[in-house]
Amino acid sequence: MGNLLSYSGIATKLRAMKSKFISERQFQDMASLSSVGEALEFLKNTAAYGQIFSGIDAELHRSDIEKLLSRSQHQDFEKLYHFANLSQRKFLNLYFTNFEISILKKCLRNTLEDNPANLDLSMFQEFFRLHSKLDLEKLSSAATFSQLTMALEGTPYHGVFKELEQNEPASLFDYEMQLDLFHFRMIWKQKNKLFTREEQKTITQCFGSQMDMLNLQWIYRSKKYYHMEPATIYSLLIPVRYKLKQEDIRQLVESGSIEEFFNLLSFTYYGKMRTEEISERPNLELLYEKVLSRIYSVTSQKNPYSIAILNSYFYFKNVEIHRIITTIEGIRYGVNTSDIISYSMKN
Repeated sequence: MGNLLSYSGIATKLRAMKSKFISERQFQDMASLSSVGEALEFLKNTAAYGQIFSGIDAELHRSDIEKLLSRSQHQDFEKLYHFANLSQRKFLNLYFTNFEISILKKCLRNTLEDNPANLDLSMFQEFFRLHSKLDLEKLSSAATFSQLTMALEGTPYHGVFKELEQNEPASLFDYEMQLDLFHFRMIWKQKNKLFTREEQKTITQCFGSQMDMLNLQWIYRSKKYYHMEPATIYSLLIPVRYKLKQEDIRQLVESGSIEEFFNLLSFTYYGKMRTEEISERPNLELLYEKVLSRIYSVTSQKNPYSIAILNSYFYFKNVEIHRIITTIEGIRYGVNTSDIISYSMKN
């Protein structure tokens, strides 16, 4: 009864917000459009994105569209934060790390431009001022990795950047990977301190599965595209195991070929979750999406009055935004409608 009373209000709010998600039929209609301008006009007429894209007449670059869609995520977060009680805000404060890391990755990529200009983060200034220690003005003017490190003084991320700076040469991949590792380690460390036993189970299931699936992808890519030695691959992995056993990891990392990798994968917990749509050699990105979508759906259905519904909402909102971006970019480059639909469903 306690959870029912505590979550009934925010559960009602989330149902109203989920009703504004773009339907499959709408995605198909958008994919059939002939220009980015038409796609933006389409978004103006949706319940979730109409206000954000109102007044936009020109065909925007991808980066500008991504900023506006990020703003939609921020607005959703704010609505829920103001509606949440103290217990629910613990989860939202923990989730906010996703937004910080997204901004830091934008800053990192900007420093790799031939002539890095000040990154315009002004759209996010007020949102971050309320919830974050990041100084967006300093970060936006940083033109090198070293300047980013200095701009992060006094934040939890400074140590991550400082350590990488002292172990040069560090690449964009190194920085982004260490940010992801920081994020997952923090969640894993905090979940047992901040949440009830039932809530811990939800977070463990969702984030544990996500970490397992990311490790599978990293092992596969390290072997297929970079031909890394096992010792190097081990150093890249998230040091958390959920359904993947230590022996599973060892066998996959030390497999002698891609064929052997997939054969071993089929005997793991996730290999056994493959559906009839996945071939003998599964697309790991598609498997990732299918596994996580199933888990986030099931946890929210089984625990409709818990943080599971917040966790699920943000996951599927993020999936929707990736599908919008993929659809618009397909239109921009003249990809045929059926291919846009097919590809966007994998993102």
